[in-house]
Amino acid sequence: MIALLLSFGASTAAATVVDGVKFESKLHAQEVILNLRGSGTLRYMVFIKAYAGAFYLPEGVMADQALTDVPKRLEVEYFQAISGEDFGPVTNRSIAQNVGSATFEKLRARIAYHNSLYEDVKPGDRYSLTYIPGKGTVLALNGTPKGTIEGADFAAALFSIWLGPNPIDGKFKQALLGE
Repeated sequence: MIALLLSFGASTAAATVVDGVKFESKLHAQEVILNLRGSGTLRYMVFIKAYAGAFYLPEGVMADQALTDVPKRLEVEYFQAISGEDFGPVTNRSIAQNVGSATFEKLRARIAYHNSLYEDVKPGDRYSLTYIPGKGTVLALNGTPKGTIEGADFAAALFSIWLGPNPIDGKFKQALLGE
C-alpha cells in the first residue's frame, strides 16, 4: 500500500526553486494530480534558514480546505541537521496548540507512532507527508516510505502544524497556501 501512495511522477511543467531547493509544480498520487499551492522558507531567529517547503493540493481545492479530507502533500527540505528524537516534542507541542485536548488524547497513539518513524536529517534531506483519503498519511524520508498512519483526523492534526490556526510560523503558512 505504501508504494501505491507514493507513486508520484515528476511533471514536465516548470518547477519552483526556493532558496536553491527545487519543488515540482505537479505530482501524481495514485490517480490524483496534486498542484503546487505555495512554497517558502521557514526561518528561526529571523535569519537562520531551517528548511524550504512546498504544499500541494488537487486543482480546485481552496486554501481554506487544506485541512479537510482532501489529498495533500507537504515536502520539506532541510538546511540544518536535526536529530530524529527532536522531532517528536515539537510535533506534540505543535499539534496540541492546534487541536483541543480531547482530540489530542484521541490521536495520542497515532502521533506517538508517527514520531517513532523520524530519523536524523542532514542538510539536503527531504521529508514528505502525503495524505490520500481512505488510505492515510505516509511519512517518507528522501522518497523512502517510513510508515502510514490512518485517519483524516490524524492528517488534519498533523498538517495543522504548518497550516492550522496556530501554525509553527504564520509567514510560512501564508507562503505554503500561496497567500
